Amino acid sequence: MLTIFIVCVFLGSLVGFLAGLLGIGGGLVVVPALVYLLPYISHSTDASSYVALSSEVIMHMALATSLAAIVMTSTSAAFAHQKNNNIPWDITKPLVFTVAFGALLGAFIADNLSAKVLTNFFAVTVFLLASYMLFSIRSQSAKEMPSNIKLQLITFFTGIVASLMGMAGGAILVPILTFFGMPLRHCIGIATVCGVMVALFGSLGYIISGFDNELLPPWSFGYVYLPALLGIVLTSSLFAPLGVKYASKLPVQTLKKGFAIFLIIVAIKMVLA
Repeated sequence: MLTIFIVCVFLGSLVGFLAGLLGIGGGLVVVPALVYLLPYISHSTDASSYVALSSEVIMHMALATSLAAIVMTSTSAAFAHQKNNNIPWDITKPLVFTVAFGALLGAFIADNLSAKVLTNFFAVTVFLLASYMLFSIRSQSAKEMPSNIKLQLITFFTGIVASLMGMAGGAILVPILTFFGMPLRHCIGIATVCGVMVALFGSLGYIISGFDNELLPPWSFGYVYLPALLGIVLTSSLFAPLGVKYASKLPVQTLKKGFAIFLIIVAIKMVLA
């Protein structure tokens, strides 16, 4: 447990730095990292024997812990965007309810899926998002904004997918809103507020659905593994400003493409594992 905590302190540093530097969501880093870290957890069944963590709960724990860690960072980012008037609340307010319901539903869907199905879903979606990042796909012409009902449907399904991915959903929502011609700063502002709701209600869903799971180790709160969560949140927010500072000094676009290639390799490895 102590080893996992210490490693997650360093993981949080990396997540915060990359979020500030590249503008990427922490879930894309945290989930794969926890998938490889959590199998090292073992817990005692009696005074003389230890049992390895079941592979059936590892992916669920990684997703839940990632979402719980995102709550604080997304909330902080949302306040910053509000201060800079980047959030069009007339559009955003109706969307937060549908994205929250989608995230909650996504957690309960995940509870009924096998670890292999969840892993494959995560890997395929990461592959698609990384490919988008790598090739810098852009819409050639601005489209007309959809109706409020269509926007609510988009955010509802974004909430489900983001909850199943253990991330805030900005990597999905920002490109969609940009495609419809919304100004980028408003896209990011809306996505950040929606990300708070995804993280909050998604992690709540994972906590509730994991309460009766006997395969979970000590120090678990539902599917959320508390030592890993504490390690990540202790440093992620501290290192995000450092990443922002270096964003103007390093070749961010080149680094982003390199990171996208790394994610594609990780996604392929997860499917083949």
